Amino acid sequence: MDKLKLRSTIEAARASIPEEERHAASVQIRESLLDQPWVQMAGLVACYWSIGTEPATHGLVFALWKHGTTVILPVLRDDDDLDWAVYDGPDTLASGRFGIMEPVDTRRGVDTIRTAALVIVPALAVDRSTGIRLGRGGGSYDRALARVGPNVPTVALLHQGELLDGVPAEPHDLPVRYAATPGGIVRTAPHLT
Repeated sequence: MDKLKLRSTIEAARASIPEEERHAASVQIRESLLDQPWVQMAGLVACYWSIGTEPATHGLVFALWKHGTTVILPVLRDDDDLDWAVYDGPDTLASGRFGIMEPVDTRRGVDTIRTAALVIVPALAVDRSTGIRLGRGGGSYDRALARVGPNVPTVALLHQGELLDGVPAEPHDLPVRYAATPGGIVRTAPHLT
């Protein structure tokens, strides 16, 4: 199946999940992540502010922030690359491009993600054996992942059934080390040490 068809299939499946089920799944994902020592010890976490039918990150971002973690969220630039700004509570967000909520804090630059101890990214699907993620097609997160250090945990958040045995890949597609689903956290990309 090609990327466009797979995206369409997954987006339709996500839209069919009842709201209360999506909420419960997001809580399970959040709790699984917050139980991980490598999440608890991360002083700087790059995350994203979820939209639509994505696994919700709002509670995760808030919990990390309340725990004392510095959380940076993306700011979509005109060239579709990601700048980063610090989240400082729910009142410090404003609507950005495409209506996506972004921190109002000073932009820290595209290379700020290099300093993150943990990177959490959106995905529509992840290949369980390679860690290749299927995004929405803009390439923003592949550019961001290319800047992440080689030993930094990278995690894609998925609904149940979105960890697949195969995801179409192109040379610019980069893997994530973990997929977090309502059923738990799965190590992907065993070739990454």
